[in-house]
This record gives sequence, structure tokens and C-alpha cells, in this order.
Amino acid sequence: MHKLLWWQKSLVGVAIGTLLFLYVPVAILILFSFNDSPVTSFPLSGFTWGWYEKVFANEDLLKALVNSLIVAVSATALTIVIGVPAALALDRYPFIGKSIFRNTILLPLSLPGIVTGIAMLNFYKQIGLPQSLTAVVIGHATALVGIVVSQVLARLEKVNRNLAEASSDLGADGFETFFRVILPNIKTAIIGSGLLCFTLSFDEIPVTYFLTGRDITLPMYIYSTLRRGITPEINAIGALIVLVSLVIIFASVSMLREKK
Repeated sequence: MHKLLWWQKSLVGVAIGTLLFLYVPVAILILFSFNDSPVTSFPLSGFTWGWYEKVFANEDLLKALVNSLIVAVSATALTIVIGVPAALALDRYPFIGKSIFRNTILLPLSLPGIVTGIAMLNFYKQIGLPQSLTAVVIGHATALVGIVVSQVLARLEKVNRNLAEASSDLGADGFETFFRVILPNIKTAIIGSGLLCFTLSFDEIPVTYFLTGRDITLPMYIYSTLRRGITPEINAIGALIVLVSLVIIFASVSMLREKK
């Protein structure tokens, strides 16, 4: 009993240590974003909102932010348009190569972003698609569609199949059954997986690095700026990204946990 208790305390200590290792740097980043000094070092010289004001006055940064939003929204919409029908097909219909199709559509989730980026860059060159935000959108959607498929498929497996049969018996066609019976039961899974895809697309760097052209996204802008050193302005935009990402991820997790 005492030995078990010792192991429990050890695991709790490891868990706390891991969380501190992961999140203390984030807390320091947020702290320095309010530091009234261009030098990122202790001790802090005072409190200021000035770095956040500079963020919203930086035209290049704002342009990169708009590009990131365009890419994230477009990629998320594409993953939903492709992912939901794919999940429905996997759940409802038997067909030749079903297991191969399922594993293939989920494969990009297990591949490193740099591998996906290089592979897509080579493929786009073969078909004549130039590096651009359009290429980035397609790349992000390809890499993230497995999230929508896996989450929606998991929710579909919990839906009572008798509901669809009852809808058909009452005279509803396939579209009516989907919009009035199936969709209400899986809408939170669609929204939750969409929010998660949006967050991952917005923060994505490896795939974007290989596919983007002259129009860079916000993560690429931050990456290029860091070559000249960490500035309080970068700390400020990083703090904003952390805050927004946390809100979206918590909303996504909440949606994905709901049964209906």
C-alpha cells in the first residue's frame, strides 16, 4: 500500500514537472509582452500595453495575419466538405478497398509536416500549380482532413442506425434524412473538429514553408522575424495567439465531448 502510494506521488510529480516544463515558457512569453523595455530579460522595468499597440500598427504583420485567417478558414471549410462525406461513406457503405481508403485518408496525421510539405511541393511542380496561398490551403486541407474524418466517424458510430431507417420508413429521402436526422447528431463533432483544424492550420509552419509564395502567413512572418532576435512585439503577438488558440481548443474539446 505504501509502495503504491509512493508510485502515485512520483507520477503526480512527473506530471506536474512536465506541465511546468511546457507552460512556464509560455507564461514568461506573456509576461514579457507587458514589459516596458525592448530588452527581453529580467528584472522587468514596468508595465505597458505599448507592444500590443505596435502589433496592431504593423502593416506587414497584419497582412500576414489576414493571410493566415484566409488560409485557415478556407482549409477548414475544405476539410469539412471532404471529411464529412468521407466519414459517412466509411460508416454507412461497404466497398472494395474500404480499409485502405480509411488508412490512406488518416495517413497525413502520422506524417511529419516536412515530409508532407516536400511531397506536395514535388507534386505541385509536376501539375504546374505554383507556390501560393491556394497551394497552402490545399496542403493544409490534405494534412488535416483526417481529423474531421476520425472525429465525425467516431460520432456516427454512436448514432442509432434505427433513426435513419425510421426516417426512410416515414418517406424521407437521403437528403432529408441527413439534414434532419444525421446532421443534428453529428453537428458538434463537425464544429469541434473544424475548430481544431482551424487552430492547427493557423499555426502550421512546415507545410506552409514549402508551399507558400510571396504572400506569407503569420507563423512564417514570426519565424522570419525571430532570425533577428526575440522582440517584445513578437512576445505580444505570441501571447495573443496563445490566448485565441486556448479558447478555440477548449471550445473544440467541449464540442467533441458532447454526445449530441
